[in-house]
Amino acid sequence: SPSRVCGCCGPLRPRYKRLVDNIFPEDPKDGLSKSDMEKLTFYAVSAPEKLDRIGAYLAERLSRDVVRHRYGYVVIAMEALDQLLMACHSQSIKPFVESFLHMVAKLLESREPDLQVLGTNSFVKFANIEEDTPSYHRRYDFFVSQFSAMCHSTHEDPETRTRIRVAGIKGLQGVVRKTVNDELQAIIWEPQHMDKLIPSMLFNMQDAEDLDRVGPPGTPSETGQDGEENPASLAESCFRELLGRAAYGNMNNAVRPVLVHLDNHRLWEPNEFAVSCFRIIMYSIQAQHSHHVIQQVLGHLDTHNKNTPRMRAGIVQVLLETVAIAAKGSVGPTVLEVFNTLLKHLRMSVDFELGENSRRNSGASVSSSGRVKESEERIVQNAIIQTIGFFGGNLPDYQRAEVMMFIMGKVPVYGTPCHTLDTVKIGHQGTKRIQAMLLSSLIMVTSGFKSKTMVAALPAPFLDPLFSISLMEDCELRQLVLEILLNIIDRHDNRAKLRGIRIIPNVAALKIKREKISKQDVGFMKKHGQQLYRHIYLGCKEEDNGHKNFELLFTTLAVLTIELANEEVVVDLIRLALALQDMSLANEENMPMVIRCGIMALVAAYLNFLSQMIANPAFCQHVSKVIEMRNLEAPYLLPEHIFREKCPLPNCLEKEDRSLYFQTVDLAECLVAPGYNAERLSIPYVPQVTGKHSFITIPIPRSLIHPEITFETLKKAIDTTGLEEQEKEKRRQVMEKFQKAPFEEIAAHCESKANMLHDRLAQIFELTIRPPPSPSGVVSISAGHAQHQSVPVYEMKFPDLCVY
Repeated sequence: SPSRVCGCCGPLRPRYKRLVDNIFPEDPKDGLSKSDMEKLTFYAVSAPEKLDRIGAYLAERLSRDVVRHRYGYVVIAMEALDQLLMACHSQSIKPFVESFLHMVAKLLESREPDLQVLGTNSFVKFANIEEDTPSYHRRYDFFVSQFSAMCHSTHEDPETRTRIRVAGIKGLQGVVRKTVNDELQAIIWEPQHMDKLIPSMLFNMQDAEDLDRVGPPGTPSETGQDGEENPASLAESCFRELLGRAAYGNMNNAVRPVLVHLDNHRLWEPNEFAVSCFRIIMYSIQAQHSHHVIQQVLGHLDTHNKNTPRMRAGIVQVLLETVAIAAKGSVGPTVLEVFNTLLKHLRMSVDFELGENSRRNSGASVSSSGRVKESEERIVQNAIIQTIGFFGGNLPDYQRAEVMMFIMGKVPVYGTPCHTLDTVKIGHQGTKRIQAMLLSSLIMVTSGFKSKTMVAALPAPFLDPLFSISLMEDCELRQLVLEILLNIIDRHDNRAKLRGIRIIPNVAALKIKREKISKQDVGFMKKHGQQLYRHIYLGCKEEDNGHKNFELLFTTLAVLTIELANEEVVVDLIRLALALQDMSLANEENMPMVIRCGIMALVAAYLNFLSQMIANPAFCQHVSKVIEMRNLEAPYLLPEHIFREKCPLPNCLEKEDRSLYFQTVDLAECLVAPGYNAERLSIPYVPQVTGKHSFITIPIPRSLIHPEITFETLKKAIDTTGLEEQEKEKRRQVMEKFQKAPFEEIAAHCESKANMLHDRLAQIFELTIRPPPSPSGVVSISAGHAQHQSVPVYEMKFPDLCVY
């Protein structure tokens, strides 16, 4: 009978099929039969060669149940597969895994959210299993695509949508864990996979409500109570894990999709999410890979060099964040590349701004859109300057010095060749704008810079163009130059204690920090001191000087005194101060009265500071007396009054009122006792042109400086009546001759002196120089006949420098 035939055929089924069938109950609600599952597991462990058949049969049943929508049996089949997978760790598990992955794929292809979540959970369990041997042929392309699609789920039910997205993220995390440590699965880092993985994570991270939570790994943002069911938090955790496993050669493929995603979703403006993404990247990757990220952002900035200003500003601000984090570790070889790229975009931004201004000015009316455009370009420029300054300020001193030279080489200076910036095309206004911005970035780079010697901090290739800018007729540029000088010279942070230009009653109370002047710094002042004095002198008489300019000039003089002043420099600084006073009184430049009074106030404030720094009681007494008289009769000559608004100004400055001015003779007498060279005070300071410019040195007769002492001079010294006045008159006549005589006359006088010296030296050399002896003999003339006399080598006398 049919029943007997079926009964006879049942036992003929393979044992593994019977064991598999037994785990499925008649009612799927009863769940997996534990006892039968234990029998199947024991059989699989005892006969691992049957695992592939067990897996294939389970896959067949699961496929049939999926098609028939018998989802209860599907759940039971996946539970059985999970238990078998966890229990068996032999070589024969490889074929079983193929069947397992086939079943997971079937579930993921289903449109049922529950089945998709079920398949994802099983894949995650599989991903956590460490296999003994690598798989040579297994690929995860389908799973990357499917899990990425789940991450972008648009299911109409919010809860279901969240479940699917969370499952997709967990699935991608499982793929990452299963593949990144397997050398045979390096294909996961290829662009076609990264272009799916990275955007899927970023898409879910965009839903994060609090972007400020982003920080280094291990922060509370990853470990919240609902973190496992929060797609944004889970995606961030997965993103960090992926980046943390990225090797040296995979960084570019990991970062590029981030930039593309930010472009596609227009997340550069506003750029809060972009900044948070790159903070995660920089904190997650290995420190030695930081320069890869910086290079990628720089390249992206180059790609979008013609986009909207706000987009470019957003990219620059992201670069600032990456640089800020990278500067704490290893930046690599990209230091100058960063600055070069940023300076290039700074120039381009200025071009865009000037082009927009010219088009707007050529129109009939000024539109509001033009003003918006200009302000947006300023946003880009400010972001670039901030990035340059922050990056440079976090570099070690030796690299910072290179960056300072690099930036200074980009500053356009009139009269010098500049190959990087074409000042002809951008015009005067554009050149001034670039100068101001580059100097502003230099201020930020030099902030906190501490160099042991001024020779290393201010080399001539840096100092010369800086001083050239300080002579320009623009008060803002002169202020920036002084700010840079102060940052470099003020090595003990005394500037903040000075607090602007004022008459300081007690300098000792400021607790100024200073050290003994090194030999290197003494040499620096001998070489560049006159250059410093000249630019301070010329900078004081500019008509557009304001309170800020005089304040910076005073601070510069004070810091020079603290850091670089020995006895010789102190005398030079006093001569400079007296020359400024004389310039203001003579007013040959026809300066405004407010500038003349400002110079007088600057001299008073500085000499008051200097007198207390050198601790000379007589000097202090003279300075205090003059300041006291000014308080009573001419308060407009003091900084506390002249720099106030609406300060009453005099019609003229009376030279005859000697009590209001500092007297050279009195100051020279004060400096005799301490050992200063007071005689040099009687030589008026005249600014000398140094550097690359042509100049002529005016010689002062030696007899005026060091008069020859003879019997007649000693005899005249007894009767000193009128001698001092005669000497002053001689000096005045000589100085007047060299100051007012025509240039040709002075040049001829100098040339005659030089020719006379040359002739005398030629005569001396002709008398003293003789041909050296030679072992081959010398020629001598005796009675009209030439005679050769040989000199042995051991009898020859060589100069000491020629003997080895």
